[in-house]
Amino acid sequence: MVVAFTKPYLSVPDQIAQLKRRGMVISDDAAATAYLRRIGYYRLSGYWHPWRNSTPPHPPSQPALVVHDDFRPGTEFRHVVELYVFDKKLRLLILDGVERIEVALRTDIALLMGLHSPVAHRDPAYLSLKFTTVTKDHAEWLKRLDKSYSRSKEDFVKHYKAKYLPPAPLWIAVELWDFGMLSHFLGGMRDPDLDILATNYGFPRRILLTSWVRSINFVRNVCAHHGRLWNRSVIDQPKAPSHGAVPALDHLVADTYARERLYGVAVAIRYLLQTVNPSTTWGARLGDLVNGFPSAPGISIRHMGFPSDWQSQHLWP
Repeated sequence: MVVAFTKPYLSVPDQIAQLKRRGMVISDDAAATAYLRRIGYYRLSGYWHPWRNSTPPHPPSQPALVVHDDFRPGTEFRHVVELYVFDKKLRLLILDGVERIEVALRTDIALLMGLHSPVAHRDPAYLSLKFTTVTKDHAEWLKRLDKSYSRSKEDFVKHYKAKYLPPAPLWIAVELWDFGMLSHFLGGMRDPDLDILATNYGFPRRILLTSWVRSINFVRNVCAHHGRLWNRSVIDQPKAPSHGAVPALDHLVADTYARERLYGVAVAIRYLLQTVNPSTTWGARLGDLVNGFPSAPGISIRHMGFPSDWQSQHLWP
């Protein structure tokens, strides 16, 4: 039932007093004041959620625990801040990997589809029937692309507009795609072209490539909007290959929870980077970051889907 919002405004000192009343240990009021002023009570509340008290649902047929406002004994404000800082570093590292994959995929699509036609991205003859006719997603996708083109202030777009009539060829147009447009277009390509890309990236089936790129796009959007990432459920989960099809991924096949959480997408990024940039240190940097996960009761790397032995897997350096 939707009701009117009646909670009162709280000043930062009032916020600190409320957290203490609810059982949070705050040993340095000045530091807590600085964090609450800089980050905000509501934003930090997403990070202290794991330490809130909860009780079984009533009646038991209800789907989830009942979460209360008070905190479990021993909950410390400094642990909340440590988790927030970890999450910020995690988002930046994920974005670093995603950027490399995005640039590489755009280039590979331009090289592959450009063989058909300079404007293959606009021509239904070179795209899947579902994308162009059944769902009519292609028309909406083109509207988005054309809007980006008309609004762009990039030098390469200005140069093209000054010399040539639209539309821009694919190898120019791809530079205007964001990751969402890339993911959408990838799903609209014809099977033979997708098979070539999938093989180039080491996938035995094309559905794995398109699925993993969609999952990466979801996580990329969380990062780009500065959302909480560390224990986020991935709505569009990456599909797992058949056992034995890609031995480096076998540990992911039976671990549904890992695919539902960030670990599945981290595996996708790492796997794609092996093709995009084989000498990358991204996997090692992720290991260093995860090994520095805050040491506090009630949270662990398993909440991100990471198995306890994840670094012993062949995929990771």
